[in-house]
Amino acid sequence: MTAAPGRARQAAGWRPPATAYGLGLAVAGVAAAWGVHWLLPAVPLLTAAVVLGIVAAHLPGARGLVRGVCRAGLSFAGKRLMRLGIVLLGLKLSLNDVLGLGWATVAMVLGVVAATFCGTWWLGRRMGLRGDQPLLIATGYSICGASAIGAVSEVSESDERDVATSVALVTLCGTLAIAVLPLLQHPLGLDDVAFGRWVGASVHDVGQVVATAQTAGPAALGDAVLVKLVRVAMLAPLVAALATSVRARGRAKAAAGEGTAGEGAKRRPPLVPLFVLGFLAMTALRSTDLLSTAALDTAAHAQELLLAAALFGLGSAVHLPSLTRTGARVAALGLCAWVVIAGASYAGVLLTT
Repeated sequence: MTAAPGRARQAAGWRPPATAYGLGLAVAGVAAAWGVHWLLPAVPLLTAAVVLGIVAAHLPGARGLVRGVCRAGLSFAGKRLMRLGIVLLGLKLSLNDVLGLGWATVAMVLGVVAATFCGTWWLGRRMGLRGDQPLLIATGYSICGASAIGAVSEVSESDERDVATSVALVTLCGTLAIAVLPLLQHPLGLDDVAFGRWVGASVHDVGQVVATAQTAGPAALGDAVLVKLVRVAMLAPLVAALATSVRARGRAKAAAGEGTAGEGAKRRPPLVPLFVLGFLAMTALRSTDLLSTAALDTAAHAQELLLAAALFGLGSAVHLPSLTRTGARVAALGLCAWVVIAGASYAGVLLTT
C-alpha cells in the first residue's frame, strides 16, 4: 500500500528528456519544409529546412523557445542526426558508378575540389574571418554543402555559430545556382551532358544539383548526380586528414606544456570518425548490388529527412544581428568561392568532354 504513493510521486515528478522539445520542433520544421517543397518543387527540402530554421530563430513567438527550452534538442539534431544522415548518404554512391565516369572526369573532379578548398580556405584566412569559418566554408563549397560542414565541424569541434553561418552562406549560394546556372548553359556553349557535369562539379548540395540539372533533361541529371557523388566521396579522406591534423596539434600543445596529458587524450579525435566509417561501409554495401531498389529508396527518404532535421537545427543557431558584423566579408568570400568553383569546373568540363 505504501508503494502506490511513491509511484504517484515519481509519475508527478517525471520530466521528458532535455532534447525532447527541440527534437519535436525540428520534426515540425521538417514537416513545414516538406510542405514548402510540395508547393514549390523547385525549392529543395534541405534548403527550405535551413531557411525555416533561421526564421524560427528570429520569429517573435518562437525565438524564445529556440534559444531556451528547445536549444538542447536542436543542437542534438544539428550534430547527431547530421551524422546519421551522412552515413546513409553513402548508399547513394557505388564504385561502379565512379568507374563509369572515366578516370579523366574523376581527375577533373579531384582537381576542382582541391582548387576550391585550398583557395577558399586561404582567402578566408587572409580576410580575417573568425574561428573555423574559412575551413567550414571551404569544405561546404568544395564537397557537399551543409553535410560536409557538419562532418568537418564534428572533428574540428567548431563553434556552433561558425557552423550556422557557414551553412547559411553555402545554402544561399547553392539556392541561387538553381536559378542562375540554367541561364548560362547556352551562352557558355554546353550541351546537356556537359551542362550536367558542370552542375555536378560546381553546385554544393545534392538536392540543389538535382534541382539545377533537371532543367536540361535526364541526360544532364544523370551525369550531374554521378559527378556530384564523386565529390561526396572526397568527404571521407578530408575528414581523416583533418582529424590527423587536430591530433598532431594536440600532441604539439601537450609537448609544449600548454595542456595536460589528460586533456589531450580527452580532446583527441579518432583518426577516422565512426560516422565516416559508416559512410564508407554504406558505399561498399551499395557497390555489392545486394540492396533492392525499395531499400535504397527508403534509405534515401530517411537520409533526406535526417539531414532536413539537422539543417533546421543548424539554421536555428543563426543569429542575424551578430552575422552582420562580419556579413560583408563572409558574403565576399562566398562570392569569390562561387566564382572559383564555377570557373574551375567549367574549364575541367571543357577539357574532359
